[in-house]
Amino acid sequence: MDVASVQAILFDKDGTLFDFQKSWGPWAAGMITELSGGDAAIAQAICHVLGFDLGTQRYLPDSFAVASTPDEQIARIVPLVPHLSAAQVTHVMTPNLTDALPVPVRGLSQSLQRFQGHGVKLGVVTNDFETLARAHLQHAGVASVFDVVIGFDSGFGGKPDPAGCLAALGTLGVAPEHTLMVGDSLHDIDAGAAAGMRTVGVLTGTATRQDLVSQADCVLRDIFELADLFEPKP
Repeated sequence: MDVASVQAILFDKDGTLFDFQKSWGPWAAGMITELSGGDAAIAQAICHVLGFDLGTQRYLPDSFAVASTPDEQIARIVPLVPHLSAAQVTHVMTPNLTDALPVPVRGLSQSLQRFQGHGVKLGVVTNDFETLARAHLQHAGVASVFDVVIGFDSGFGGKPDPAGCLAALGTLGVAPEHTLMVGDSLHDIDAGAAAGMRTVGVLTGTATRQDLVSQADCVLRDIFELADLFEPKP
């Protein structure tokens, strides 16, 4: 991929800046156990909806949880746990930094600094809550490098709708054709493509190369490998 004309990069958060399975697998297992109240049938039903393997504590490649917003997940879980109110389900399914700490992908800070060193503007467009996204970036020590952070609740909806990506570009002042959208799932790729951006799939989420290669302009191991493309070749 030629990155010479790239002026901005938008990143998904979970699975792109943070390793999806390491960050959320153990938390999800605890969350499902708490929601089910120890009822194995209810736990299995929740796993089926979310696309999660409780035994391995890993999300499945086609997991609904990966391609949806928290509100969409909560709406599907509430009917499965009649012993809990919607407010209780929301509370259990809304993580904070005491419940789960995001695990950065390989070379996160170094990669972001390399992009900045080439004058590239950076933003995050996530299907997570904006406040939680900002907290995760702050905890990882990288919040200051991003000029814009947009969540599904920022007023533009969630991906694959491109509205959040376009809003981020409005803040950055960069045209879509000079922007990369980087994500680990097809909804990231679809959102970027619909916004007129070039797209990069990364393999730090649940999707495989085969899942992404037909729709992304480029598929790489992670953002560290993307950063390498910005370095001049000898």
